[in-house]
Amino acid sequence: MDFGKVAVMMGGKSAEREVSLKSGAAVLAALRASGVDAHSFDPRDKALEALHAEGFKRVFIALHGRGGEDGTLQGALDLLAIPYTGSGVLASALAMDKWRSKLVWQASGLPVPDFVVLDAASDFAAIEARLGLPLFVKPANEGSSIGISKVKQAGELRAAYELAARYDSCVIAERYLAGGEFTVGILTGQALPVIRIVPATEFYDYDAKYLRDDTEYRIPSGLGEKSEAEMRDLALRAYAVLGGRGWGRMDLMLDAAGRIYCLEANTAPGMTDHSLVPMAARAAGIEFPQLVLKLLEEARYG
Repeated sequence: MDFGKVAVMMGGKSAEREVSLKSGAAVLAALRASGVDAHSFDPRDKALEALHAEGFKRVFIALHGRGGEDGTLQGALDLLAIPYTGSGVLASALAMDKWRSKLVWQASGLPVPDFVVLDAASDFAAIEARLGLPLFVKPANEGSSIGISKVKQAGELRAAYELAARYDSCVIAERYLAGGEFTVGILTGQALPVIRIVPATEFYDYDAKYLRDDTEYRIPSGLGEKSEAEMRDLALRAYAVLGGRGWGRMDLMLDAAGRIYCLEANTAPGMTDHSLVPMAARAAGIEFPQLVLKLLEEARYG
C-alpha cells in the first residue's frame, strides 16, 4: 500500500516526552525498513501547519500525554483532513481523563474500583477509612505512572495528593485491588492475548515500565480460559464505550475474589522495547514491522 509521505508524531511538551521519543524512534525505524517514506515530526519544534506545507499524507501518532493523546492533536488533524492512527477526539479525551472515563464506565454498568476525587480541602482521614489501605493516588490526566503514589500508612494521603497535584488539578484516590494487574491490547476491534504484569517494585511505576529489566510480563497470563475470555470481552466493551477505534490498550485489575475491574484506557500506547501492545501482538504472531504497517493502514480522520 502506498501511504505517501508519513509523519511520525513524537516528542511534544508533555511529561511523557522521553517515552514518546523512544516510541517514535522505534516506529520510524520499522516504517522505513518496510519502505515507507516516513519522517519524524516533533510538534514542540514545528507548527502543525507544516504537515500540509511539507506534503504529509498520513500521521502515525506516537505522541504520549497531553497534546498527543488527549484529543487536541486529533482535533487539529481532523481540521487539516489528514488521516491519523488511533482514536478520534472524543475517545482520546475520555481515555486520557481517568476520572471521566470511570464515570462513563460506571454509567454503562461496567465495574471500576471505588474511587474519590481529591482536592486540598478533602477530609483525607475519612477517605483513607472509606477506601481502606493501601490505596493509590494519581493525577487524572497523566500517563506512564507519573505522579502516582501507593498510600500504605494512615496519614500519608495528603502528601500523596500534593505530589499528584503537581501534575494535574484533578487527582483521584482509588481502592487497591489485590488480585493482580493485567492489560489487553486492542487491534482493529480484536482483543490481543492478555498480559499479566508482575513488577519487582512496589507497584508498576515509571521505572518498572521503562527502565528495569526485572518486571515480569506473563503471556499466557495464567488466568483460566474462561477468565481470560471474560477479561478480553470486558476490555473490548470498555474501549468501545469510550468510542475507541483502531488500536489501543485496556488496563484491568482483579480483586482478591477474582472479579475484574476496568482501570484505565490508553488510545496511543507505548511502542518502546518495553511496551505492552507490541508484546501482545508478537504473542499473536504479529511482529513489530507488521504491527506498525497495520496501524498505519487503519489511519483515518473525522
